[in-house]
Amino acid sequence: MDREESDLGAVRQPIAQARGLPNAHYTDPATFAEERQAVLADNWMGLAVTADVPEVGDALPVTILGMPLLVLRDRAGEIRVFHNTCRHRGMILVEEPRRIEGAIRCPYHSWCYATDGRLVSTPHVGGPGRNTHPGMAREGLGLIEVRAHVWMDVIFVNLSGTAPPFAEAHGELIARWQEFDRPLYHGGSDSRFDLEVACNWKLAVENYCESYHLPWVHPGLNSYSRLEDHYHIEAPGRFSGQGTLVYRQMRGEAGEVFPDFADLSPQWDTAAEYITLFPNVLFGVHRDHAYSILLQPEALDRTVERVNIYYARPDTDAALRARNAEQWKGVFIEDLFVVEGMQRGRQAPAFDGGRFSPAMDGPTHLFHDWVAAQVQRHRGTLPLRAAE
Repeated sequence: MDREESDLGAVRQPIAQARGLPNAHYTDPATFAEERQAVLADNWMGLAVTADVPEVGDALPVTILGMPLLVLRDRAGEIRVFHNTCRHRGMILVEEPRRIEGAIRCPYHSWCYATDGRLVSTPHVGGPGRNTHPGMAREGLGLIEVRAHVWMDVIFVNLSGTAPPFAEAHGELIARWQEFDRPLYHGGSDSRFDLEVACNWKLAVENYCESYHLPWVHPGLNSYSRLEDHYHIEAPGRFSGQGTLVYRQMRGEAGEVFPDFADLSPQWDTAAEYITLFPNVLFGVHRDHAYSILLQPEALDRTVERVNIYYARPDTDAALRARNAEQWKGVFIEDLFVVEGMQRGRQAPAFDGGRFSPAMDGPTHLFHDWVAAQVQRHRGTLPLRAAE
Protein backbone atom coordinates (compact mmCIF):
# COMPACT_ATOMS: atom_id res chain seq x y z
CA MET A 1 0.00 0.00 0.00
CA ASP A 2 1.44 3.38 -1.02
CA ARG A 3 1.56 6.44 1.21
CA GLU A 4 -1.54 8.05 -0.31
CA GLU A 5 -3.66 4.92 0.16
CA SER A 6 -2.37 4.62 3.71
CA ASP A 7 -3.40 8.21 4.37
CA LEU A 8 -6.87 7.61 2.94
CA GLY A 9 -7.15 4.54 5.14
CA ALA A 10 -6.37 6.75 8.13
CA VAL A 11 -9.20 9.11 7.11
CA ARG A 12 -11.65 6.21 7.12
CA GLN A 13 -10.90 5.11 10.67
CA PRO A 14 -13.40 5.70 13.50
CA ILE A 15 -13.46 9.37 14.37
CA ALA A 16 -11.38 9.08 17.56
CA GLN A 17 -8.47 7.62 15.57
CA ALA A 18 -9.04 9.22 12.15
CA ARG A 19 -6.98 11.91 10.46
CA GLY A 20 -8.31 14.40 7.94
CA LEU A 21 -7.71 14.22 4.20
CA PRO A 22 -4.04 14.67 3.22
CA ASN A 23 -2.76 18.05 2.06
CA ALA A 24 -2.69 16.89 -1.57
CA HIS A 25 -6.48 16.98 -1.64
CA TYR A 26 -6.28 20.77 -1.22
CA THR A 27 -2.99 21.68 -2.88
CA ASP A 28 -2.12 19.19 -5.63
CA PRO A 29 -3.46 19.78 -9.18
CA ALA A 30 -3.41 16.07 -10.06
CA THR A 31 -5.45 15.17 -6.98
CA PHE A 32 -7.85 18.03 -7.74
CA ALA A 33 -8.35 16.63 -11.25
CA GLU A 34 -8.93 13.14 -9.84
CA GLU A 35 -11.54 14.46 -7.39
CA ARG A 36 -13.32 16.34 -10.17
CA GLN A 37 -14.23 12.95 -11.61
CA ALA A 38 -14.48 10.72 -8.55
CA VAL A 39 -16.18 13.10 -6.14
CA LEU A 40 -18.05 15.58 -8.33
CA ALA A 41 -18.77 14.20 -11.82
CA ASP A 42 -19.62 10.69 -10.62
CA ASN A 43 -22.24 11.98 -8.15
CA TRP A 44 -25.25 14.32 -8.19
CA MET A 45 -23.70 17.77 -7.95
CA GLY A 46 -25.53 21.09 -7.81
CA LEU A 47 -25.24 23.12 -11.02
CA ALA A 48 -27.78 25.99 -10.90
CA VAL A 49 -31.28 26.78 -9.63
CA THR A 50 -34.52 26.81 -11.60
CA ALA A 51 -34.92 30.47 -10.66
CA ASP A 52 -32.03 31.08 -13.08
CA VAL A 53 -34.33 30.02 -15.95
CA PRO A 54 -37.82 31.03 -14.75
CA GLU A 55 -39.59 31.34 -18.13
CA VAL A 56 -40.06 29.04 -21.11
CA GLY A 57 -37.13 29.47 -23.47
CA ASP A 58 -34.73 30.83 -20.84
CA ALA A 59 -31.17 29.61 -21.38
CA LEU A 60 -28.23 29.78 -18.98
CA PRO A 61 -24.71 28.81 -20.07
CA VAL A 62 -22.70 27.34 -17.19
CA THR A 63 -19.12 26.10 -17.21
CA ILE A 64 -18.57 23.50 -14.50
CA LEU A 65 -15.36 21.48 -14.06
CA GLY A 66 -14.23 23.01 -17.34
CA MET A 67 -17.28 21.58 -19.16
CA PRO A 68 -19.57 23.99 -21.06
CA LEU A 69 -23.21 23.21 -20.28
CA LEU A 70 -26.51 24.86 -21.17
CA VAL A 71 -29.44 24.93 -18.76
CA LEU A 72 -32.76 25.37 -20.58
CA ARG A 73 -36.43 25.59 -19.78
CA ASP A 74 -37.94 23.89 -22.83
CA ARG A 75 -41.26 24.61 -24.54
CA ALA A 76 -43.03 22.21 -22.17
CA GLY A 77 -41.64 24.11 -19.19
CA GLU A 78 -39.24 21.32 -18.22
CA ILE A 79 -35.65 21.88 -17.11
CA ARG A 80 -33.11 20.34 -19.46
CA VAL A 81 -29.31 20.40 -19.36
CA PHE A 82 -27.25 19.91 -22.51
CA HIS A 83 -23.66 20.21 -23.61
CA ASN A 84 -23.38 23.80 -24.83
CA THR A 85 -21.65 22.57 -27.97
CA CYS A 86 -22.80 22.35 -31.57
CA ARG A 87 -22.67 18.80 -32.95
CA HIS A 88 -21.16 20.09 -36.20
CA ARG A 89 -17.78 21.62 -35.32
CA GLY A 90 -17.96 21.95 -31.56
CA MET A 91 -18.78 25.67 -31.44
CA ILE A 92 -20.21 27.12 -28.22
CA LEU A 93 -23.89 27.76 -28.85
CA VAL A 94 -24.92 30.28 -26.19
CA GLU A 95 -22.43 32.72 -24.69
CA GLU A 96 -24.67 34.74 -22.34
CA PRO A 97 -27.95 34.11 -20.47
CA ARG A 98 -30.87 34.89 -22.77
CA ARG A 99 -34.36 33.93 -23.92
CA ILE A 100 -34.54 31.49 -26.83
CA GLU A 101 -37.42 32.82 -28.93
CA GLY A 102 -37.24 30.31 -31.77
CA ALA A 103 -34.40 27.81 -32.01
CA ILE A 104 -30.90 27.65 -30.60
CA ARG A 105 -28.78 28.77 -33.54
CA CYS A 106 -25.08 28.04 -33.78
CA PRO A 107 -23.30 31.30 -34.67
CA TYR A 108 -20.75 29.45 -36.83
CA HIS A 109 -22.70 27.62 -39.58
CA SER A 110 -26.24 28.31 -38.34
CA TRP A 111 -27.20 24.77 -37.40
CA CYS A 112 -30.34 25.11 -35.25
CA TYR A 113 -31.67 23.09 -32.33
CA ALA A 114 -35.06 23.01 -30.61
CA THR A 115 -35.17 23.59 -26.84
CA ASP A 116 -35.67 19.84 -26.38
CA GLY A 117 -32.29 19.29 -28.07
CA ARG A 118 -33.44 18.12 -31.52
CA LEU A 119 -31.43 19.25 -34.51
CA VAL A 120 -34.04 21.01 -36.68
CA SER A 121 -32.10 22.91 -39.36
CA THR A 122 -28.80 22.43 -41.21
CA PRO A 123 -28.50 25.24 -43.80
CA HIS A 124 -26.56 24.38 -46.97
CA VAL A 125 -25.28 21.12 -45.45
CA GLY A 126 -25.76 19.41 -48.83
CA GLY A 127 -24.30 22.30 -50.80
CA PRO A 128 -25.57 25.79 -51.62
CA GLY A 129 -29.34 25.84 -51.28
CA ARG A 130 -29.48 22.19 -50.13
CA ASN A 131 -30.35 21.96 -46.43
CA THR A 132 -30.19 18.17 -46.12
CA HIS A 133 -27.70 15.48 -47.05
CA PRO A 134 -28.21 11.70 -46.99
CA GLY A 135 -25.03 11.29 -44.99
CA MET A 136 -26.12 13.74 -42.26
CA ALA A 137 -29.12 12.26 -40.44
CA ARG A 138 -30.46 14.92 -38.07
CA GLU A 139 -32.00 12.29 -35.79
CA GLY A 140 -28.61 11.28 -34.46
CA LEU A 141 -27.17 14.76 -34.12
CA GLY A 142 -29.24 16.40 -31.43
CA LEU A 143 -27.64 18.11 -28.47
CA ILE A 144 -26.04 15.78 -25.94
CA GLU A 145 -28.19 15.78 -22.81
CA VAL A 146 -26.88 15.49 -19.25
CA ARG A 147 -28.83 13.70 -16.51
CA ALA A 148 -30.57 16.30 -14.39
CA HIS A 149 -32.94 16.35 -11.42
CA VAL A 150 -34.59 19.24 -9.57
CA TRP A 151 -35.03 19.23 -5.79
CA MET A 152 -35.47 22.23 -3.48
CA ASP A 153 -35.19 24.34 -6.67
CA VAL A 154 -31.60 23.16 -7.19
CA ILE A 155 -30.75 21.65 -10.56
CA PHE A 156 -28.55 18.64 -9.86
CA VAL A 157 -26.58 16.94 -12.62
CA ASN A 158 -24.75 13.64 -12.85
CA LEU A 159 -22.08 14.32 -15.43
CA SER A 160 -20.80 10.75 -15.67
CA GLY A 161 -24.28 9.26 -16.01
CA THR A 162 -23.33 6.48 -13.58
CA ALA A 163 -24.95 7.58 -10.30
CA PRO A 164 -28.13 5.89 -9.01
CA PRO A 165 -31.36 7.85 -9.65
CA PHE A 166 -31.49 10.97 -7.50
CA ALA A 167 -34.49 9.79 -5.47
CA GLU A 168 -32.64 6.57 -4.66
CA ALA A 169 -29.33 8.24 -3.88
CA HIS A 170 -30.87 10.95 -1.67
CA GLY A 171 -34.15 9.49 -0.50
CA GLU A 172 -33.14 9.81 3.15
CA LEU A 173 -32.86 13.61 3.03
CA ILE A 174 -35.94 13.89 0.80
CA ALA A 175 -37.89 12.03 3.50
CA ARG A 176 -36.35 14.04 6.33
CA TRP A 177 -37.41 17.32 4.74
CA GLN A 178 -40.63 16.16 3.09
CA GLU A 179 -42.48 19.02 4.80
CA PHE A 180 -40.52 21.43 2.60
CA ASP A 181 -41.38 19.53 -0.60
CA ARG A 182 -43.61 22.31 -1.89
CA PRO A 183 -43.24 25.36 -4.12
CA LEU A 184 -40.36 27.57 -3.02
CA TYR A 185 -40.54 31.18 -4.12
CA HIS A 186 -37.24 32.83 -4.92
CA GLY A 187 -36.92 36.25 -3.32
CA GLY A 188 -35.63 37.81 -6.55
CA SER A 189 -32.56 39.92 -7.23
CA ASP A 190 -32.27 40.99 -3.58
CA SER A 191 -32.14 37.34 -2.50
CA ARG A 192 -29.19 36.08 -4.50
CA PHE A 193 -25.49 36.84 -4.20
CA ASP A 194 -22.12 35.26 -4.92
CA LEU A 195 -19.08 35.07 -2.68
CA GLU A 196 -15.64 34.43 -4.21
CA VAL A 197 -13.49 32.48 -1.78
CA ALA A 198 -9.76 31.70 -1.97
CA CYS A 199 -10.02 28.08 -0.87
CA ASN A 200 -10.65 24.57 -2.08
CA TRP A 201 -14.40 23.91 -2.27
CA LYS A 202 -14.23 21.09 0.30
CA LEU A 203 -13.18 23.48 3.06
CA ALA A 204 -16.47 25.35 2.67
CA VAL A 205 -18.31 22.06 3.22
CA GLU A 206 -16.20 21.12 6.23
CA ASN A 207 -16.86 24.43 7.95
CA TYR A 208 -20.58 24.46 7.17
CA CYS A 209 -21.16 20.97 8.56
CA GLU A 210 -20.30 21.75 12.15
CA SER A 211 -21.40 24.12 14.91
CA TYR A 212 -18.16 23.84 16.92
CA HIS A 213 -16.86 27.18 15.58
CA LEU A 214 -19.95 29.25 16.42
CA PRO A 215 -18.79 30.91 19.67
CA TRP A 216 -15.64 32.32 18.07
CA VAL A 217 -16.55 32.90 14.44
CA HIS A 218 -20.24 33.87 14.77
CA PRO A 219 -20.57 35.59 18.16
CA GLY A 220 -23.75 37.42 17.12
CA LEU A 221 -25.49 34.22 16.04
CA ASN A 222 -24.13 32.38 19.07
CA SER A 223 -25.59 35.03 21.41
CA TYR A 224 -29.06 33.49 21.03
CA SER A 225 -28.50 30.18 19.20
CA ARG A 226 -25.79 28.86 21.46
CA LEU A 227 -23.43 26.00 20.91
CA GLU A 228 -25.38 23.88 23.41
CA ASP A 229 -28.60 24.50 21.43
CA HIS A 230 -27.20 22.66 18.41
CA TYR A 231 -27.26 18.98 17.45
CA HIS A 232 -25.41 16.91 14.84
CA ILE A 233 -27.05 15.56 11.68
CA GLU A 234 -25.17 12.54 10.37
CA ALA A 235 -26.12 10.27 7.48
CA PRO A 236 -22.97 8.36 6.45
CA GLY A 237 -22.35 8.41 2.73
CA ARG A 238 -25.17 10.89 2.03
CA PHE A 239 -25.20 14.15 4.00
CA SER A 240 -24.21 15.76 7.27
CA GLY A 241 -24.73 19.00 9.10
CA GLN A 242 -26.19 20.61 12.17
CA GLY A 243 -29.50 21.72 13.57
CA THR A 244 -30.51 24.22 16.20
CA LEU A 245 -33.36 24.11 18.70
CA VAL A 246 -33.47 27.93 18.82
CA TYR A 247 -34.53 29.87 15.74
CA ARG A 248 -35.88 33.41 15.98
CA GLN A 249 -37.81 34.89 13.10
CA MET A 250 -36.65 38.21 11.74
CA ARG A 251 -39.11 41.02 12.50
CA GLY A 252 -39.67 44.33 10.77
CA GLU A 253 -40.10 47.67 12.48
CA ALA A 254 -43.83 47.04 12.95
CA GLY A 255 -43.28 43.46 14.11
CA GLU A 256 -44.03 41.91 10.72
CA VAL A 257 -42.49 38.51 9.88
CA PHE A 258 -42.23 36.36 6.79
CA PRO A 259 -45.18 33.99 6.29
CA ASP A 260 -44.55 30.43 7.44
CA PHE A 261 -44.53 27.41 5.20
CA ALA A 262 -47.94 25.85 5.66
CA ASP A 263 -48.64 22.78 7.80
CA LEU A 264 -45.20 22.36 9.32
CA SER A 265 -44.94 20.12 12.36
CA PRO A 266 -44.41 21.86 15.73
CA GLN A 267 -40.68 21.05 15.81
CA TRP A 268 -40.11 23.80 13.25
CA ASP A 269 -41.63 26.50 15.45
CA THR A 270 -38.22 27.04 17.02
CA ALA A 271 -35.87 24.76 15.07
CA ALA A 272 -33.78 25.09 11.91
CA GLU A 273 -31.43 22.73 10.09
CA TYR A 274 -28.29 23.26 8.01
CA ILE A 275 -27.17 20.33 5.90
CA THR A 276 -24.59 19.62 3.19
CA LEU A 277 -25.92 17.25 0.57
CA PHE A 278 -22.73 15.62 -0.69
CA PRO A 279 -20.86 16.71 -2.61
CA ASN A 280 -21.39 20.46 -3.09
CA VAL A 281 -24.79 21.85 -2.03
CA LEU A 282 -25.36 23.53 1.33
CA PHE A 283 -28.98 23.92 2.48
CA GLY A 284 -30.69 25.76 5.31
CA VAL A 285 -34.39 25.38 6.21
CA HIS A 286 -36.48 27.43 8.64
CA ARG A 287 -40.19 27.86 9.30
CA ASP A 288 -40.35 30.96 7.07
CA HIS A 289 -37.51 30.72 4.55
CA ALA A 290 -34.93 28.40 3.06
CA TYR A 291 -31.69 28.85 1.17
CA SER A 292 -29.19 26.94 -0.91
CA ILE A 293 -25.50 27.55 -1.50
CA LEU A 294 -23.99 25.95 -4.58
CA LEU A 295 -20.23 25.52 -4.31
CA GLN A 296 -18.69 25.98 -7.75
CA PRO A 297 -15.03 24.89 -7.87
CA GLU A 298 -13.26 27.40 -10.10
CA ALA A 299 -9.74 26.14 -9.38
CA LEU A 300 -7.79 24.10 -6.86
CA ASP A 301 -7.82 27.02 -4.42
CA ARG A 302 -10.74 29.12 -5.65
CA THR A 303 -14.46 28.61 -5.12
CA VAL A 304 -17.59 30.61 -5.88
CA GLU A 305 -20.44 30.27 -3.37
CA ARG A 306 -23.76 30.96 -5.12
CA VAL A 307 -26.44 31.82 -2.55
CA ASN A 308 -30.20 31.82 -3.27
CA ILE A 309 -32.93 32.52 -0.69
CA TYR A 310 -36.55 31.31 -0.89
CA TYR A 311 -39.86 32.03 0.86
CA ALA A 312 -43.23 30.39 1.40
CA ARG A 313 -45.09 32.95 -0.74
CA PRO A 314 -44.16 35.16 -3.68
CA ASP A 315 -45.45 38.37 -2.06
CA THR A 316 -43.00 38.86 0.80
CA ASP A 317 -41.97 42.30 2.04
CA ALA A 318 -39.07 43.69 -0.01
CA ALA A 319 -37.42 45.56 2.86
CA LEU A 320 -37.54 42.49 5.09
CA ARG A 321 -36.14 40.31 2.30
CA ALA A 322 -33.23 42.71 1.82
CA ARG A 323 -32.50 42.67 5.56
CA ASN A 324 -32.60 38.88 5.61
CA ALA A 325 -30.20 38.62 2.67
CA GLU A 326 -27.80 41.09 4.27
CA GLN A 327 -27.92 39.22 7.56
CA TRP A 328 -27.10 35.89 5.94
CA LYS A 329 -24.41 37.47 3.78
CA GLY A 330 -22.81 38.84 6.92
CA VAL A 331 -22.85 35.40 8.56
CA PHE A 332 -21.32 33.73 5.51
CA ILE A 333 -18.65 36.42 5.18
CA GLU A 334 -17.64 35.75 8.80
CA ASP A 335 -16.58 32.27 7.66
CA LEU A 336 -14.29 33.44 4.88
CA PHE A 337 -11.18 34.05 6.95
CA VAL A 338 -11.53 30.55 8.40
CA VAL A 339 -11.78 28.62 5.15
CA GLU A 340 -9.13 30.77 3.48
CA GLY A 341 -6.89 30.35 6.51
CA MET A 342 -7.27 26.57 6.36
CA GLN A 343 -6.34 26.68 2.67
CA ARG A 344 -3.12 28.55 3.47
CA GLY A 345 -2.49 26.20 6.38
CA ARG A 346 -2.57 23.22 4.05
CA GLN A 347 0.69 24.47 2.54
CA ALA A 348 2.47 23.25 5.69
CA PRO A 349 4.11 19.98 4.55
CA ALA A 350 4.24 18.53 8.06
CA PHE A 351 0.49 18.89 8.60
CA ASP A 352 -0.92 15.36 8.60
CA GLY A 353 -4.58 16.16 7.88
CA GLY A 354 -5.42 17.04 11.47
CA ARG A 355 -7.65 15.31 14.00
CA PHE A 356 -11.37 15.37 14.80
CA SER A 357 -13.06 16.01 18.11
CA PRO A 358 -15.14 12.85 18.68
CA ALA A 359 -17.77 14.98 20.39
CA MET A 360 -17.91 17.97 18.02
CA ASP A 361 -16.56 17.05 14.56
CA GLY A 362 -18.71 14.07 13.59
CA PRO A 363 -20.42 15.77 10.61
CA THR A 364 -17.09 16.98 9.20
CA HIS A 365 -15.47 13.58 9.62
CA LEU A 366 -18.36 11.99 7.72
CA PHE A 367 -17.63 14.26 4.77
CA HIS A 368 -13.89 13.43 4.82
CA ASP A 369 -14.73 9.74 5.02
CA TRP A 370 -17.12 10.02 2.07
CA VAL A 371 -14.58 11.87 -0.10
CA ALA A 372 -11.94 9.26 0.72
CA ALA A 373 -14.37 6.48 -0.20
CA GLN A 374 -15.18 8.11 -3.55
CA VAL A 375 -11.49 8.40 -4.42
CA GLN A 376 -10.85 4.79 -3.40
CA ARG A 377 -13.80 3.62 -5.50
CA HIS A 378 -12.49 5.57 -8.48
CA ARG A 379 -9.02 4.08 -8.09
CA GLY A 380 -10.37 0.58 -7.63
CA THR A 381 -8.73 0.37 -4.21
CA LEU A 382 -11.85 0.45 -2.04
CA PRO A 383 -11.39 -2.06 0.78
CA LEU A 384 -13.98 -4.71 1.61
CA ARG A 385 -15.86 -2.11 3.62
CA ALA A 386 -18.49 -0.92 1.11
CA ALA A 387 -18.44 2.58 -0.38
CA GLU A 388 -21.00 4.51 1.61
